[in-house]
Amino acid sequence: MSLLADRVVLVSGGTGGGGAGVVRAAVREGARVAFTGRRPGVGDHLVKELGSDVAFYVQADLADAEQALGSVRHVVSHFGRVDCLVNSAGLTTRGTLLDTSPDLFDQHIAVNLRAPFFTMQAAVSDMVGRGASGTIVNIISMAAHGGQPYLSPYSAAKAGLAGLTRNAAFSHRWDKVRINGLNIGWTQTEGEDAIQRRFHDADDRWLAEAARKLPMGKLGQVDEIADFVVFLISDRSGVVTGSIIDWDQVVIGPYD
Repeated sequence: MSLLADRVVLVSGGTGGGGAGVVRAAVREGARVAFTGRRPGVGDHLVKELGSDVAFYVQADLADAEQALGSVRHVVSHFGRVDCLVNSAGLTTRGTLLDTSPDLFDQHIAVNLRAPFFTMQAAVSDMVGRGASGTIVNIISMAAHGGQPYLSPYSAAKAGLAGLTRNAAFSHRWDKVRINGLNIGWTQTEGEDAIQRRFHDADDRWLAEAARKLPMGKLGQVDEIADFVVFLISDRSGVVTGSIIDWDQVVIGPYD
């Protein structure tokens, strides 16, 4: 039986990278999937690929709290409900403690922390209002543990999201709403390629060189993340809630 049969799933930031991978995996597992993004051409193309009977695109800039709230309400209006939410939208622009402007800091808080707060608020309101169980997965980051010096605003926002995930899970466990988070490590995506070239002067060899330095000989893969997320939002993950899982090949704590 498909893991997400008869479920309605909303994926924020579903037009590219890991979010698009989750959209495809959820459809494959039997769900009807709505997803948000800022690029209507890309969103419409993904709907065409998957079929308008199972995929629904909502154009939204989640840095705007009203649009974050509205995206969930739009999905409820279209599909009738939201059973599962995956907060995948994220901003990864660089900044250190010394060179981060107030504007850059506010951008990270808006996209990486405030947006998932309000999409969760709207989704849990729908679940509780219907007296229905539900599941949420927040895509966080290994940078929530502290991160590199050039990820100061990103690390701050993602650490906040980890705390929010636990708080929301505790607050709504008796509503049978399970909320978990994934601290994603270094992952191979088009967006990561662009980041490496823009901020780190990387050339065409960066991916192969990076892979050679990692224990598993590769960066994390989008389809692997997507399968794990589908497992967490499905009943197969049982009663687990309030967990922040390090999805990475780096082990925090030990050292040579």
